Amino acid sequence: MSKRVAAFGEVMMRLQVPGFDTLAQADTLRYTFSGTGVNIVSALARFGHTGYLVTTLPDNPLGEAAIAYLRKLGVSTSLIPRGGRFVGMYFLENGFGLRPSRVTYTDRLGSSFNQAPADNYDSADIAGNVDIMHFCGITLAMNDTVRGHMKKLAAAVKQAGGKVVFDCNYRPSLWGDDGYALAKPHYEEMLGLADVVLMNEKDALHILGMETHATERKEQLMDLIPQVAHKFGISVAAGTHRSINRDNSHSLQGYIYKNGQFEFSDMLNFMVYDRIGAGDAYASGIIHGEIQNFSVKHTVDFAAAAAALAHTVSGDTPNASEAEVMKAMTQMMPDVER
Repeated sequence: MSKRVAAFGEVMMRLQVPGFDTLAQADTLRYTFSGTGVNIVSALARFGHTGYLVTTLPDNPLGEAAIAYLRKLGVSTSLIPRGGRFVGMYFLENGFGLRPSRVTYTDRLGSSFNQAPADNYDSADIAGNVDIMHFCGITLAMNDTVRGHMKKLAAAVKQAGGKVVFDCNYRPSLWGDDGYALAKPHYEEMLGLADVVLMNEKDALHILGMETHATERKEQLMDLIPQVAHKFGISVAAGTHRSINRDNSHSLQGYIYKNGQFEFSDMLNFMVYDRIGAGDAYASGIIHGEIQNFSVKHTVDFAAAAAALAHTVSGDTPNASEAEVMKAMTQMMPDVER
């Protein structure tokens, strides 16, 4: 079963330092284009769906380079208006051992996406051309105009009978001082429009200000997520718990809450080549499972395997096919394919 899936979000230029050098050491950078929306729809295109990105790019060679890159990923660019002069950029330094990976942003608020005028998108037309639309909390943090775009598009999709997916993806550095209080009303509005939500107990505790007597993370999750789903009318909630082990390997377990029941994936343990974008791979796995009417257990296992695979390739954007994810679900330590 194939669906038309769109995502609303900024295209970022990723400038990566080679190997494990720091910015102070390196004299070359490799650039690619990414962003949560890019990652989501390109992953779903790999799973056999039609993926549209809704964003704004400059009408100059930089914008053309981004368009060409999106098309190479299998993303439809037909819903992307052109305007402004800039794309957002960030620099990535790969961590090693005790030194964590580090992301440094440029002035992304000056990008074409974040400077687009209030009437930049035809919400009704976009909503009429998609079945599902994904929105992200990172985008919600940008500015009031972008928040207006986001809420208008989500409402239009709902009115047209489509499904809204919202990933909380709270970033403290983007909201600034008193960020939780600033973010709360916007998150509540998006949660009220969403059918599928990506979140965990920290979002319920800190953004929504909910309370629980549980002290262990999994217990907090199982106490708070049903309350969030009931309060906002959410049909599916999903997310992950991650831990970093002493040997620098990672452990990840996914959850899904649907029809009043929790289902958890197996705990997956793996080494990490590039961590950025793995959460988007998990979200795309949940969306694909819902589209394909997988069983709840199969959906969460599929999403967790997709996230684990995303750690094994460079770049933000997941590139595993459905068959590759299915294989990883049963073969987490593969031999060489010959």
